[in-house]
Amino acid sequence: MNILKPINDFVSRLRASISLDEKLVVKKQNRYFFLNPKLKNFASEGFFYAGTYLGKVKDGVFFPSFNLLSMIAERKEANGIFVDAKTEWLFVCGRDVFQQGITKVNGSKKKGDLTLVFSQRGECLGFGRILYNIEAAEKSNRKVIVKNVADIGDFLRREKYR
Repeated sequence: MNILKPINDFVSRLRASISLDEKLVVKKQNRYFFLNPKLKNFASEGFFYAGTYLGKVKDGVFFPSFNLLSMIAERKEANGIFVDAKTEWLFVCGRDVFQQGITKVNGSKKKGDLTLVFSQRGECLGFGRILYNIEAAEKSNRKVIVKNVADIGDFLRREKYR
C-alpha cells in the first residue's frame, strides 16, 4: 500500500496536490511524519516525534496537522475562502463561516467540498466543509456556508486551566 494514500486523498479533497518524497515519510502507528534525509537515518523505530508532523488516521479518517495545511495553502490551486476580520476571530474561536463573512473565494464553491479558510492577510486559519454552493446561497446572516472542521484555536481550547 502507498504510505502517502491517506495524505494524498485528503489533499485531493481540497482540489490541490503536494509533492512529498515517499521515502521521507514515516508512518508511526497511525501518525505520519516527514523527515529530511539526514534525520531519516537517525530516526529509530522508537521515536515519539521527529521531523514535520503531517497528521494522523483515526477511525479510518485522516486528520491533517496545521503543518500539512500550511503546505497545502502554499499551493494556489487549493480551495480556499478569505474571510473578514470579524469572521477570522470567530473561526479561530471554533465558529462556522456565514455568507457575509466571505470576502473572496478561490477554487471550488460546491456543496460538500473541503476548503481552507484564510485571513485577509493570507494566513491559513484551518479548514471547513462547504454546506451550500457558495455562489447560489442566498445572502443571509443566518446561513452557515462553511462548517468549521479544524482551526488554529483548537489547541488553546483544549488546554485545561488550573
